[in-house]
Amino acid sequence: MDIGVIGLGRMGMNMVFRLLEGRHRVVAYNRSSEKVGIAVSKGAQGAKTLEELVKALPTPRVVWMMVPAGQATTDMLDQLFPLLSLGDIVVDGGNSNYKDSMARALLCKKHKLHFLDIGVSGGVWGLKIGYCIMAGGEKKIFDYVEPLLKTLAPPDGYAYMGDHGSGHYVKMIHNGIEYALLQAYGEGFEILKAKKEFNLDLHKIAHLWNQGSVVRSWLLELAENALSDDPTLELIQGYVEDSGEGRWTVQEAIDQDVDAPTIVLSLLQRFRSRKSESFSAKFIAALRNQFGGHAVKKK
Repeated sequence: MDIGVIGLGRMGMNMVFRLLEGRHRVVAYNRSSEKVGIAVSKGAQGAKTLEELVKALPTPRVVWMMVPAGQATTDMLDQLFPLLSLGDIVVDGGNSNYKDSMARALLCKKHKLHFLDIGVSGGVWGLKIGYCIMAGGEKKIFDYVEPLLKTLAPPDGYAYMGDHGSGHYVKMIHNGIEYALLQAYGEGFEILKAKKEFNLDLHKIAHLWNQGSVVRSWLLELAENALSDDPTLELIQGYVEDSGEGRWTVQEAIDQDVDAPTIVLSLLQRFRSRKSESFSAKFIAALRNQFGGHAVKKK
């Protein structure tokens, strides 16, 4: 299947590689020509401009954006509207606010285009194990791009969520849960580290708990990786960013009258991490770097 991919960041580039491995034809564009060159070296067709990308695709075109949420996505859509044709499909695979996605779907409809909001989870590991894909929009358009989703995802790793906005809504809640899980692991390991009289080996414990324990998980496997590289996380500053989805999840909990204290407090702890050093913050920062390639502040 033919697809144009805009945005070759941490996830966008690996998604291109996975699509190429699945024998899809990929036309790649990025503001940095260096990254386009990398995609071309793996078999993609490079585009120096958006016009070139659009012209290289047969109709109905599938143009998949992997750009930052917010103004960057809005600006990209504004540039694409004059270039695309009746019936073309625009996919937003970034972490956009679901309300923005609902509005963008209506805007695309006015331009006689189709729109899918697709939440993508998997971070930098998606190339190897596949991406978990949550799609919202018209079901017939989901069906049309399904060959692409089947390639990007592991078995049973993609699904249609519902109407426009639902894909990004489910991904938003997914990330809210992620905040809470990271916080729980971070706090637990900080308590272990604080028990000085036992001089506990945190890497050994992380490995042990992954062998049949109730709290075993992929995140805990990544904790093993992080602690193997830096057993006390001395090289990482306990500063944890938030990329928006946690705040949106908390706001949604308020709007829906749902008590979600664990997720709320995990968000507040991220704010706290920017003011004082704590081991749990170091732990969360290390895990985010492991699963998503998110930058960490070094000492």
